[in-house]
Amino acid sequence: MKLTLISHALCPYVQRAAIVLAEKGVAFERRDVDLANKPDWFKAVSPLGKTPVLLVDGDAIFESAVICEYLDDTLLPRLHPGDALQRAQHRAWMEFGSALLNAIGAFYNAADAASLARHRDDIRRRFTQLEAVLVHEGPYFAGASFGMVDAVFGPVFRYFDVLDGVGEDGFLEQLPKVQAWRTALATRPSVRQAVGGGYARDLQRFFLARGSELSRRIAERDS
Repeated sequence: MKLTLISHALCPYVQRAAIVLAEKGVAFERRDVDLANKPDWFKAVSPLGKTPVLLVDGDAIFESAVICEYLDDTLLPRLHPGDALQRAQHRAWMEFGSALLNAIGAFYNAADAASLARHRDDIRRRFTQLEAVLVHEGPYFAGASFGMVDAVFGPVFRYFDVLDGVGEDGFLEQLPKVQAWRTALATRPSVRQAVGGGYARDLQRFFLARGSELSRRIAERDS
């Protein structure tokens, strides 16, 4: 198969697919698009106008969850559990990861200090829920083996590397199992290589451009 991952440099959903592809050990081409100026060829393969899209010998698959499921169905090693109940539970926690990404988006788009604090508390609450379900010794979500849930949360934790750097830290205080999971994912080659070298700089610029409370705080900090 010739695999081409249609990407955007900051998209966490693209990172999921890139991580899974790397874990499968298959060669793929990565092709970035400007989502503010979408070319016609991209519109033709992405009905929702979003990244990622995976081209498999020219045939398009869109939506990150669908892409990841396809890759797990067709390529080894398997990243989902073999047991049907556990597999369903892992898929549910993948959706939890997507909801957490939405909460992070609400945080960096918050219009004022009160809204920012409210969304911070929401993110903290979600991580506290995760702390309660991380019952294994780790280092990954379900124990010793890297799985699909880990591929989802690698990009989630990457946001906090940048937020920590601009003084917005403390989200994971007193959550030792979540902190250990974050650390383990940060050292995984597939997770590290899912973004380019300028990711942190570009994400900070993205935050600054939002015109949000976080934007103002970063600008004041850097002035």
